[in-house]
Amino acid sequence: MPRVPETRASLILRLPSRADADAWREFVSLYEPFVLRFARRSGLQDADARELVQDVLVSVVQAVGRWQVDPERARFRTWLFRIARNRLLDVLAQRERQKIRAGSSGLVDRSHADRLVEQAARAHREELFRWAAGRVKTQFREETWQAFWRTSVEGESVAEVARSLGLTEGAVYIARSRVIARFREELKPLEEDHAL
Repeated sequence: MPRVPETRASLILRLPSRADADAWREFVSLYEPFVLRFARRSGLQDADARELVQDVLVSVVQAVGRWQVDPERARFRTWLFRIARNRLLDVLAQRERQKIRAGSSGLVDRSHADRLVEQAARAHREELFRWAAGRVKTQFREETWQAFWRTSVEGESVAEVARSLGLTEGAVYIARSRVIARFREELKPLEEDHAL
């Protein structure tokens, strides 16, 4: 599984200093795979997808000095994916211009790009969930984990899970609640950090 972004505000604040090579290496290692996946899912071939990634990273280099950690503004991840979306739209528009010059017609489907951005965000949330699940699962007995997993993820009824695990329904609710609380603790630094 690719490394899940755990970008801290402190890392983002170090990026404007182009001399801070460690910050840039960490940033690229965190976000390059996600932007690349977004580009590939948009239908770009590998070379075009990698070029899009480079364009996005160059745009971040040029604009990151204006980024401010502010709870009222968009999160860093949102800003980054907006840059990726805009670069994708530029690529699609360029392709359409080439098609028109070659004799065909068509318009760039912006809603398609928006769907791709949403898919990338959903994939990111799923990766965060898988990452947290791997960490949280080891902290509970198997019975507690199964009570959570089967009722919260697989959608089984509390009564059915209680019966199969030999627990009371109340015990299933308590187990599920404890695991969910631990998930929240695990993910809280990522959600509260506006650099994400």
